[in-house]
Amino acid sequence: MTFWDRWARAYDWTQRTNRRVNAAAAARVAALVPLGSLVLDCAAGTGLFSLAVSGRAGQVLCTDLSLPMLDRARKKAARRGLTNIVFARRDLLALPEADGSFDAVIAANVLHLLEAPEQAVRELWRVTAPGGILLLPTYLQGKAGAAYGTVIKIYHGMGFHYERAFTPESYRAFLEGLNLAPVELEIIPGPLPLGLAALRKPAP
Repeated sequence: MTFWDRWARAYDWTQRTNRRVNAAAAARVAALVPLGSLVLDCAAGTGLFSLAVSGRAGQVLCTDLSLPMLDRARKKAARRGLTNIVFARRDLLALPEADGSFDAVIAANVLHLLEAPEQAVRELWRVTAPGGILLLPTYLQGKAGAAYGTVIKIYHGMGFHYERAFTPESYRAFLEGLNLAPVELEIIPGPLPLGLAALRKPAP
């Protein structure tokens, strides 16, 4: 089992230390999703963003590599009576969907975990439809406060690991270096700040 499989049941509880940032990010992402759109949520975990956007989306495909995480997301959606979310296991580095399949694509708080985040962004961009939007909310470990730094060390002891400690500057530079589209970046402050990046694919 992976770290994420083992911690699926406790994941939402661990996120309480940064809940205001997470809630603000989910609400902002929901506001950016076009009304009635077909949405892909990759590395969705227990479904925070999928649930948040379901009220505006026509349909949401909620995906993750971890089946225990997806099971938690599915149960949360069922408790809320949400019927426009579909769940499936996916590797965001190799999606089976065709080019331009989704009006909005979300990959939240995952890029800092990957050895090759640029590969992930290009794959997510591939399945974003012309005229669509790619939303990449990402924790900025490089700007974490001292107290949250202690929390991160505890997570490390449990087996958690991340590849990059983005700052607002390095996150923008990373995305701009891919030369995909102009980068819109909002910073959501908090114990562990979050950079919400949006890239809009030109319409044909």
